[in-house]
Amino acid sequence: MPSTALQWLSLVAAIWLQSINGTNSNFPAYSSQLKQLISLSQLQLNNLAFASDAGKLFGWFSGIAALHLPLWLVLLIGSSLGLVGYGVQYLFLVHKISSLSYWHIFFLTLLAGNSICWINTVCYILAVRNFPIQRQAAVGLTTGYVGLSPVIYTAIVNTVASLSIGRAEAYLLLNSILPLTVGVVTAPFVSSTDFEKAKVGEAGFIVVSMITIATGTYAIVSSLGSISNRLSPLINVIGIGSCLTLPIVIPLAEYIRGIFKDGRVCDMSAVYDETVDQVIAENGQKEADSVADNPEVAAMEDIGVKLMLRRLNFWLYLFVYFLGATLGLVFLNNLGQIAESRGYSNISSLVSLSSACGFFGRLLPCFQHYVYSRSKKRVPGPASIAAMMVPVSGAFFLLLNGTDLSLHISTAIIGACTGAMTSIAVSITSELFGTKDFGVNHNVIVANIPIGSFIFGDLAALLYRSESKGNDRCMGLNCYRYTFIMWGTLCSLGTVLAMILHLRTRKFYSQRYA
Repeated sequence: MPSTALQWLSLVAAIWLQSINGTNSNFPAYSSQLKQLISLSQLQLNNLAFASDAGKLFGWFSGIAALHLPLWLVLLIGSSLGLVGYGVQYLFLVHKISSLSYWHIFFLTLLAGNSICWINTVCYILAVRNFPIQRQAAVGLTTGYVGLSPVIYTAIVNTVASLSIGRAEAYLLLNSILPLTVGVVTAPFVSSTDFEKAKVGEAGFIVVSMITIATGTYAIVSSLGSISNRLSPLINVIGIGSCLTLPIVIPLAEYIRGIFKDGRVCDMSAVYDETVDQVIAENGQKEADSVADNPEVAAMEDIGVKLMLRRLNFWLYLFVYFLGATLGLVFLNNLGQIAESRGYSNISSLVSLSSACGFFGRLLPCFQHYVYSRSKKRVPGPASIAAMMVPVSGAFFLLLNGTDLSLHISTAIIGACTGAMTSIAVSITSELFGTKDFGVNHNVIVANIPIGSFIFGDLAALLYRSESKGNDRCMGLNCYRYTFIMWGTLCSLGTVLAMILHLRTRKFYSQRYA
């Protein structure tokens, strides 16, 4: 099989894996039944939600495994951890297991949350190593599908929930078996190989981007109440499934082109083979190829985690992520409570808005790659992060306004920019610290997410409680006023740190994009 076909197959595998890897977003669907079964307090329930995120603290285990084991085995180990973590909870929920304590559930939730890191590590390595020139586009495309996970799981649950199984049980059952099933299907195509000499046309990325946008638009529109009520659940699942299978046409087209080496076959990724690729070469593709072949320019350093922890750039980057993307994720996790305190009733539409903006935000690096690949000017990763953090800071201060319009605008901005930052960060890690130990290095970076969730979430809860005057609920703008001021100020500080990081790495990026 042609090497380009194998490249595209690995990208399709990553897309499918990411589309079902948002299992932690389904926690609210079954948390209430767990709360009743083992008589949990609200604090204990909040700790279970934290346990799912806390699995990222041990995500570096998957990075170490990826250094010594084939990626297909890392994938199967990760999906098996999810099978155990969610599967045992499912058996408990359907009374096949007589009793589980709170700490049993906590450990199982932690294990299930960690399984997500293993699958993420595989997907990131595939995108970064198999597409050394277009890594930013590959990362943006694959991570974008994580935002569709809640829609995909909900569509399937709507189909199977009527078949003598409750919704909560259906979510847990799918969480346990769907990642493993997709992992087994994609395992033969999950391999990290030296593809640097294999040329991948930009036309293929354009086609995949169009498919991704169409898939996201369909998934979001079909999940809206007015539309979903008219569509039968089975038709909706078939529609989403068909959209997810469309990217397979790219590797198929490359395979057919490999058979007919005369290049006369007109396929989706080679339709501009004799025209677009020549234009790209004239506009700097040769320079990009030489950059990818030169390890001194392709990465600022290619180092392991021990050396990375000694670098000032690492700590700057970590706090930029902590005060940017992590802060945005904390806001989105508390969106329901924030909306309720403002007297906003249509919370589901607000969540749909944040999911949609997050999905398209993750695609922003892909669009950025496409635009700047036609010119000699490209925006370095740290500068892109800084550009995303400026509107996020403004959005937090905009929330001090009590109108519904300000809530909608702020949610859209934070959702889109947070999605973009999480995608851009993957490329920055590989650019600053190399690809050799990328799996470990990036999992160390994202370990700040549960820490930030705990710190920022608890601070917000304390301020919320102080404004509630001893009541269980707090209503009014004052409930989160000081929280928004604190978040906006911290995000502004993060913007300054991002600019400092940009200045420190400017020389490297100027050489990389020369």
